[in-house]
Amino acid sequence: MTLFYLFSFLTFLEPSFFTPISQEEKIPVIIDADTANEVDDLFALARALADEKLDIKGITSAQFHISPFASDSTVKESQTINERLIELANRQEIPLPIGSNFPLKSNSEPQRSPASDFIIEQALKMEGDEKLNLVILGSCTNVASAILQEPSIIPKIKVHYLGIWHDPETNNFNKKEFNSGNDTLAVNVIFDTPELDLTIMSATTSQHLVFDKEKVDQQLRGKSELGDYLINRWESYTRWWTNEDPGKERWIMWDVAIIEALIHPEWSKVEEFWTPEENTRRKVKIHSRINTEKMEKDFWESFERAFH
Repeated sequence: MTLFYLFSFLTFLEPSFFTPISQEEKIPVIIDADTANEVDDLFALARALADEKLDIKGITSAQFHISPFASDSTVKESQTINERLIELANRQEIPLPIGSNFPLKSNSEPQRSPASDFIIEQALKMEGDEKLNLVILGSCTNVASAILQEPSIIPKIKVHYLGIWHDPETNNFNKKEFNSGNDTLAVNVIFDTPELDLTIMSATTSQHLVFDKEKVDQQLRGKSELGDYLINRWESYTRWWTNEDPGKERWIMWDVAIIEALIHPEWSKVEEFWTPEENTRRKVKIHSRINTEKMEKDFWESFERAFH
């Protein structure tokens, strides 16, 4: 009888319980990251690397020149951390094209780089209605450059941008936000491209996803080389934008929010809004609310499955 009931239970389970995600079901994505700028970037990339739903075509590196800690080659700093992350995650098959070290000089002149060339190459491979998802965790330089270099990719890409302060009640945009400030011209390029499929995870929304150091230590310390690397980044990085929380007991996981929303769109409310007055008149999509509890729980469960 026990075997009978077990068989009956198994026959009623969803097919996905037994069947791995097929290549056709995966989300094709390139993640463009200013990884050396902060801590949450590393956590976001780790989350993406842990998920079988994502077909990661590449991780490109981005510049962050307005940071008071900026060197003369911030993109190289991001590149170095990207290389270390995929090594620790045992995902060396993922291409890592380096991006531009400088922002756009004008809204019509790209900053061509291996990253922008790679974005174009991968976008042009999309067939039929399939779109390449471009997730921007920092400045928009590389993606805007790809659009300016080869406008024919526009119908083949879907841009997910982490940046901008935005008030859903008044539809007020504030571009004086760190990611936006690193290339304001590139931000305007993605706003001003009429047919571009653009979804924004605003800083206003993503700021609500916060990790506690106590929980991070509990989940990561001593359990994997990658986990210890993330903890070391948290402890060694000097925050320059706030005097609050000198012990770094909490950290806003801005970038994790956009990755979680890509994988689990049901955990975010997305609404359409008109673009800022200074930009081309069109509607774009913006995440106005996220389920932070589910996102954090999912992060830890995914990390446990993939890397412990």
